[in-house]
Amino acid sequence: MISKGVGLFPTEPVGVIRDYTRLAETLGYDNVWFGDSQNIWRESSITMGAAAVGTERVVLGTGVTNAVTRHRSLLASTWATLAEYTGGRVALGIGTGDSSLRTMGLSPLKLAQLEEAVDELRRLFRGEAVREPDSGAEFRLGYLREPVRVPIYIAASAPKILELAGRIADGVIVLVGTAREFVEAALATIEKGARASGRTLDDLHIVLWTPTAIADDPVRARDLTRAHVARVCIRPLPAQVDPSLQEAIDRIRETYDYYHHMDTEADHADLVPDELVDLFAMAGTPDECRARVADVAKLGIDQMSIVPFVRPGESRTATIRAFAEIVDGLEPRG
Repeated sequence: MISKGVGLFPTEPVGVIRDYTRLAETLGYDNVWFGDSQNIWRESSITMGAAAVGTERVVLGTGVTNAVTRHRSLLASTWATLAEYTGGRVALGIGTGDSSLRTMGLSPLKLAQLEEAVDELRRLFRGEAVREPDSGAEFRLGYLREPVRVPIYIAASAPKILELAGRIADGVIVLVGTAREFVEAALATIEKGARASGRTLDDLHIVLWTPTAIADDPVRARDLTRAHVARVCIRPLPAQVDPSLQEAIDRIRETYDYYHHMDTEADHADLVPDELVDLFAMAGTPDECRARVADVAKLGIDQMSIVPFVRPGESRTATIRAFAEIVDGLEPRG
């Protein structure tokens, strides 16, 4: 049986995000992941701290942060503190950087830099010192009295970062859509990286990041996910998209506006055809979404984490409830 996760972008007030988090815990979700993009969403660390209040079981993580806008010392201190407060219910999701950097004209990290950042974070969590390259000074978390356990997840879609994640991460947040061929290709690439470090897929926690809209009107559901699909399809992917869709992808890439990242009203959403939605999202009626979840559950994914999309001003509660009902109604894998 796959577990349930939900990704929440702090587009709404902190109190609303906190209420969603409590609802998710009540419905048996294992993880709540919070978007981190300081120029378009509310501050993630404050949101996570507020969301943690009143919860007892759900694991809180970023989906995802980066080591550019957040210095490694700040990342380490934030997560050590949150781990202390929650009793270890944390998952540090990190990537090379996306809208948080591109809205300021900055470039994402190279993979070697991401690997170095992950290594330094783990050393800081162990209470060790690391060196600041610009000044040469060493720094550490001076308040730690013992090592703190913070699992690190890498967000990945392109083959090279999928392989890196398999080699060094505790978990992988996989953003390749929901079509079988893309998920299987991603898992094979992650497994290649895991083998390089003497591990298998069983040693990692695999999360499938899934833009989701569940509605009685399938046209409306597809429309709601087009903006997220636009971001997925312009990334390098572990499998080939049908050449007939390449022209649409090129148009999306040329016009993508990072200040409307994941925005259902974004102009670039209008460029996304239904064929791409069907590959890279879970959007449709409850029965259609149930069939997609059942298919994904057979692929070896540990968690399906939805990103619930609604129109501005609407509540995400119904989608969070509907997905829980779908997963809880699946037959256990045997």
